[in-house]
Amino acid sequence: MNAAPSVPFTIDATTGLLAGVRQVLSPHRDSRPADARPELIVLHGISLPPGEFGGRWIDRLFCGDLPPEAHPYFATCVGRRVSAHLLVCRGGAVTQYVPFQERAWHAGVSSYQGRTACNDFSIGIELEGTDELAYTEAQYLTAAALIAALCGSYGTLSRERVVGHSDIAPGRKTDPGPAFDWQRLRRELALTAS
Repeated sequence: MNAAPSVPFTIDATTGLLAGVRQVLSPHRDSRPADARPELIVLHGISLPPGEFGGRWIDRLFCGDLPPEAHPYFATCVGRRVSAHLLVCRGGAVTQYVPFQERAWHAGVSSYQGRTACNDFSIGIELEGTDELAYTEAQYLTAAALIAALCGSYGTLSRERVVGHSDIAPGRKTDPGPAFDWQRLRRELALTAS
């Protein structure tokens, strides 16, 4: 469960779900606009509490039941209605929260190449991490395999349209942060294309 994928990911086109990964469906989702298709992949960084890894707090945040009394930071999250399509944990394990044909609430106020409301046309992938701590090899391998599967399943997606949250919400968001090695991800993506 904590290893990078040894086989390519498979997406069920009917359900928009990844085969063989943990599913924790979030209520924080809705339909995309009628004319919207996934055209952008947005990478994020997340840890709850900040700087801590491995707990089920991200599940609880995305499902809207993060207990504010469990940690002082959680009180700042009360009322947040957020989600992402996927989470890649430090060891490479994947959890899916929102089917790909639906809109996850990950981007917030955002813009990409002049288009606003990026949630409408993007897929959000959270990487368990922080701006300052290096992401793991398993996360790069898993992220590349996920992106390859998404691009193979949705002709509107492209390996060239993968951005960070900081790219679509500059000044408001910094993730996945300076610790994220974009060149490493691009190398892995090139290998999945060959």
